Amino acid sequence: MKAVVLNGYGEFDVLQLIDVVDPVPGPEEVLLDIVATALNRADLLQRRGLYPSPPLAGFTPPAPEIPGMEFSGRVAALGERVSSWSVGDEVMGIVSGGSYAEQLVIHEHQLMQIPTTVSVEDAAAIPEVWITAFDALVVQGGLTAGRTALVHAGASGVGTAAIQICKAIGARVIITASAGKLAACRELGADLAVDYATQDFVAECASFTNGAGVDVVLDVIGGDYVNKNIAAVRVGGRIVQVGTMGAGRTEVNIGMMLPKRASLIGTVLRARPLAEKIAITQRFAAEILPLFDAGVAKPVIDSRYSMSAIADAHAYMETNANVGKILIDV
Repeated sequence: MKAVVLNGYGEFDVLQLIDVVDPVPGPEEVLLDIVATALNRADLLQRRGLYPSPPLAGFTPPAPEIPGMEFSGRVAALGERVSSWSVGDEVMGIVSGGSYAEQLVIHEHQLMQIPTTVSVEDAAAIPEVWITAFDALVVQGGLTAGRTALVHAGASGVGTAAIQICKAIGARVIITASAGKLAACRELGADLAVDYATQDFVAECASFTNGAGVDVVLDVIGGDYVNKNIAAVRVGGRIVQVGTMGAGRTEVNIGMMLPKRASLIGTVLRARPLAEKIAITQRFAAEILPLFDAGVAKPVIDSRYSMSAIADAHAYMETNANVGKILIDV
């Protein structure tokens, strides 16, 4: 099969489209023909050698290093104990790596059925960012109807998913983004859109909540946003850190955090054990996927690239110009 592999670490030239051996499913695994995959910030870090992927399923070591953390496609073959799927089913899901390829192998219970309102070509825009946003806001953040969330990078893949989840469950949502992306966030349902370059999001959150502060913060920035998030959150609130686009190190004002009895939670999906990945996938499928069929939720797609133009896709993501997902047609 064809796959994009990392020929070393560094700039875009380490991304190589080559022929590799086909993966082979185990007894409880499914072999998939990939229709599309999507870019995530973790892919850029992995390309630079800063976020290594666990061993890929279906390969005998030494396995190629194939990036890619989400996919949509069709079931091509079944392991002998697989009972949940049939050949030809259209599915999607998250993986630790390997989706920049024509085929991959995944445990049957990590798969989700594609909503009837979404094409198989577009469904790759859903799994990673929607599960991340759901897990951060609802599962770990405890967001419920009537509460307020602050979502940074509101126009990103995670951000556009987070806005829709907030509105679907009856929560209010404040986002931060650059000036040119605020309108897109408002169209998705953001109750307040803050220009991070010209406005103080701490002051804006205080004004919006009448001084109480927000209930949950979903942050992909880190750096100096950490102390600002503490200032913006209410007493007993939760800050869920899912990325560090700004910086991974900062000084935290514990003295400000203690009287608020606030929680600062760090989380990733990739490093979780298989059982935890299956659990969050199944909960997301049960609670959020029906929103797509109901017309309440939709994938937000910025642009598409071919697999042979993967370097161009990475270069585009590094400009931070996208609103929503960057898809790769396999």
